[in-house]
Amino acid sequence: MSAMIDAAVQALNAKLTGGFDGVAKFVIPGEGAIMLDPAGVRAGDDAADVTLTADADVFRAILAGDLNATMAFMSGKLAVDGNMGLAMKLGSVLG
Repeated sequence: MSAMIDAAVQALNAKLTGGFDGVAKFVIPGEGAIMLDPAGVRAGDDAADVTLTADADVFRAILAGDLNATMAFMSGKLAVDGNMGLAMKLGSVLG
């Protein structure tokens, strides 16, 4: 597991206290994947209701609040596969 995934898991755990209502996966090519579910946030690559894929720079910007997840999606920087409603809910949690 990469240092970037470790740092992202910690940052997402801080934002998503109490877990996430659904199963989502962030895929960061070349780094790994992060699972978000009712139990919390962890590194992993399991099946999910929605999968969001972005490069490391875009993911960092979203976590830092420098890039809105919806704008990243609309500009093609963030790919979403699966339950779009769940992706929008996650985007609003991330800010």
